[in-house]
Amino acid sequence: MKLKILSMLSFFVLTMAVAYPWHMLLFESTYQAMGVFTREAPIMGLGMLAIGLQGWAIAFVFPYFYQNKTGSPIKLGIQFSLIMGLLVYSVMVFATAAKFMIEPVWQFVMYGTAFQIIQFVMTGAALGWIHRKEINNS
Repeated sequence: MKLKILSMLSFFVLTMAVAYPWHMLLFESTYQAMGVFTREAPIMGLGMLAIGLQGWAIAFVFPYFYQNKTGSPIKLGIQFSLIMGLLVYSVMVFATAAKFMIEPVWQFVMYGTAFQIIQFVMTGAALGWIHRKEINNS
């Protein structure tokens, strides 16, 4: 249970550490110009809830992924995180672009892709590090 809580918290903290500056400071005007942000003020609580649920799901499923696998825990964590990240990426980038009037779409896809890669490589590395003893003992 301790590893699940640490995994979920690391996902939440690292995602927020990247997501807030990326979306609200560094590229806020770019996203606004593309039409991504349609609310005057985002509902931060819903975004935080989404990140928490994603972190919980990742923390819950990861131990099943690394069972009977050998290798670098960090590499296994990143591999798993990128696989899970594809689900989030498909919704956050492609489904969002399909549903909302975002222009240019290619620019939104590029920014979204870069963000998701950074997010899931970082959180995957942390996930592998947290589970390093269990992975090395399996």
